[in-house]
Amino acid sequence: MTKNFHPYHLVDYSPWPLTGAIGTFTLVTGMIKWFHNLNMNLLILGYIIILLTMYQWWRDICRESTFQGKHTFLVLKGLRWGMILFIISEIFFFISFFWAFFHSSLSPNIEIGAMWPPSNIIPFNPFQIPLLNTIILITSGVTVTWAHHALMENNFTQTKHSLLITILLGIYFTILQAYEYYEAPFSISDSIYGTTFFMATGFHGLHVMIGTIFLLTCFIRHLNFHFSNKHHFGFEAAAWYWHFVDVVWLFLYISIYWWGN
Repeated sequence: MTKNFHPYHLVDYSPWPLTGAIGTFTLVTGMIKWFHNLNMNLLILGYIIILLTMYQWWRDICRESTFQGKHTFLVLKGLRWGMILFIISEIFFFISFFWAFFHSSLSPNIEIGAMWPPSNIIPFNPFQIPLLNTIILITSGVTVTWAHHALMENNFTQTKHSLLITILLGIYFTILQAYEYYEAPFSISDSIYGTTFFMATGFHGLHVMIGTIFLLTCFIRHLNFHFSNKHHFGFEAAAWYWHFVDVVWLFLYISIYWWGN
């Protein structure tokens, strides 16, 4: 039973799916408690459980792929398809927000003044922070591609530098978006405009933060020599995800910030 005569990876028993489910349940329950009782104790506990689960689960996966050699070429093929299908599901997730936005903007109701943006809404200037954020994300797409090509050429230093620049650009984008939200002249409860704006841009911002964590994990793994020029799907998946985030932002900028203005 200790020898495998097949190229597949039969995962070992793991407690992390169970602890992840417990953490998610605690987080959602804590969020409800926070909304109603303004008490964040359970919410913080849920975050701690999820973060500890993420760290230990990812640690086990890194061990399986890097040190135990369980990610064969056939397993990598399955992982690639899994990532592709995940990104497709994310595309449809954002399509729902764009659908709501265009449904409301192309034929605005009389309740919002039969105009778009609705009356009494002061939208953002698309040529200020939104344009800067667009330049930042396009630049980060260039640097992550640079990191990928440097990794395929076994250039350790260039991969390290370009990946670090990508992470810093992602953090810079998040800081600028937080500042934009802080200075926003409308809120999520200000008609369908505020709702669609903050739902679409907010979820995109969440994806930027997730992608930044993804790239930071790859950066730490790269410093620990986990990647080779032939075996680096963890980084490849992070790069795919980051490019997806870039493309979604371009659609957000053109439709919501610029056209919808």
